[in-house]
Amino acid sequence: MGDETAKRRHGPERDERTGQAAAAARIHQKDRWVEEQIRVAMERGDFDDLPGAGKPIEGLGDSHDPDWWLKKLVEREKIAVLPLSVQLRREEAELDTRLDTIGFEAEVRRVLTDFNERVVAARYRAPEGPPLITMPRDVDESVAAWAARRAERRAARAADQAAAEAAAPPRRWPRRRRGRPAR
Repeated sequence: MGDETAKRRHGPERDERTGQAAAAARIHQKDRWVEEQIRVAMERGDFDDLPGAGKPIEGLGDSHDPDWWLKKLVEREKIAVLPLSVQLRREEAELDTRLDTIGFEAEVRRVLTDFNERVVAARYRAPEGPPLITMPRDVDESVAAWAARRAERRAARAADQAAAEAAAPPRRWPRRRRGRPAR
């Protein structure tokens, strides 16, 4: 009865965040609203023919594994976790291709320095997989090789462009008549 008296004196209960009575009423009745939405969806058949219907939920009977979600992610996304020695070997095999996508010598040097630091750090660690056979790269030698490959690509592009221009018919420019402005 005290609640009813307070409502008559102060009006309907109001939500603390918005100060609106309707919001407070919705919050108090949200469980009924959710149940109603589920009932309507069931009547429409939204939950019929779901994958796994009638089958036990996978993995529920197993012992509790706090990393279950991580293992499922690795399995679903086909993520390969390789030992550091194999990762560095793979990166070293693809390093020239990666360097060829870089346009500035300073960035090439930064990438090579980073790679070399990780190789040296891996050599000081205890082996965690196959032996580390990857060696640090000579930065100056690798930059020179990068510059040579870059010059070859530019020369090939220029030759292709010159061949395309030579094969194209000559471009004719329209004549302009004197005394008339160009449109």
